[in-house]
Amino acid sequence: MEFKHRSVMLEEVIEGLRIRPEGTYVDGTLGGGGHSYHILQRLNDQGRLIGIDQDGAAVAAAGKRLEGFTNVTIVRNNYCNIGQVLSDLNITAVDGILLDLGVSSYQLDTPERGFSYKSDAPLDMRMDTRSARTAADIVNGYSRDDLARVIRMYGEEKYAASIAAHITAAREGGPIKTTGELVEIIKASVPAKYLRTAGHPAKQTFQALRIELNNELKVLEETLDTMIDRLLPGGRVAVITFHSLEDRIVKNIFKNAQDPCTCPPDFPVCACGKVSKGTVITKKPILPTQEEIEENPRSKSAKLRIFEKK
Repeated sequence: MEFKHRSVMLEEVIEGLRIRPEGTYVDGTLGGGGHSYHILQRLNDQGRLIGIDQDGAAVAAAGKRLEGFTNVTIVRNNYCNIGQVLSDLNITAVDGILLDLGVSSYQLDTPERGFSYKSDAPLDMRMDTRSARTAADIVNGYSRDDLARVIRMYGEEKYAASIAAHITAAREGGPIKTTGELVEIIKASVPAKYLRTAGHPAKQTFQALRIELNNELKVLEETLDTMIDRLLPGGRVAVITFHSLEDRIVKNIFKNAQDPCTCPPDFPVCACGKVSKGTVITKKPILPTQEEIEENPRSKSAKLRIFEKK
């Protein structure tokens, strides 16, 4: 299947990064190369783009899309290793970094990847297919309590306990192997009224399993400060999130980077010695326009936040 993914809030990202023609930029979630293509169009011969993605299909697709540019380097890796990637390329600091989090349209629309609850496929959900563990290992290996915790924490699913109980009961008859099997178990775990009035009943559980499997929130939480530290003065990091858990992490890290002081409010002078790293450009997140949402419904929950290095 051809790698397709619409670049969410493309104009807002390009404007937000405030691209310098001679600058060096990192797209930490390269995908099909949509955002990167437009960044490269704004760079001159001295400019450079580093594209990072852990998905082999994305790396191949982006390589094809960006093959006309000579100033791009594509690396198959997780953006959590951005520090090492840049060091390997002898790059000490960059002018801008972009993260477009979540699942690509290609991943969702390729049934065998196991990300979608709309198709019956193996329970996979690996962002990096080189990894050994799949979503099936979580579904069949986690205890009832651990499953409930994951579904509640990462899916914000109010019926997490019931879903976990039904999963553990169902797997007693043999391992749960496919997305279709899991969807039917989830449907049997929630009230009939919920099935009629809410969205797809499996959406939040699938999100939770994907986040747990790929360590998505932990990676974001542990890497964003490193990205800020790798920026040149005036450089910017832009992050697009797709659910409240991601957005909360980005918001808090940006806020703490701007104002890291831990002194009590009544202290007349800062005594902790912590210095601001820069400024939060987006006091409130930038949202997609109604026109974009109509053209690309998957952009509906997107939020863009930007931080500028001091």
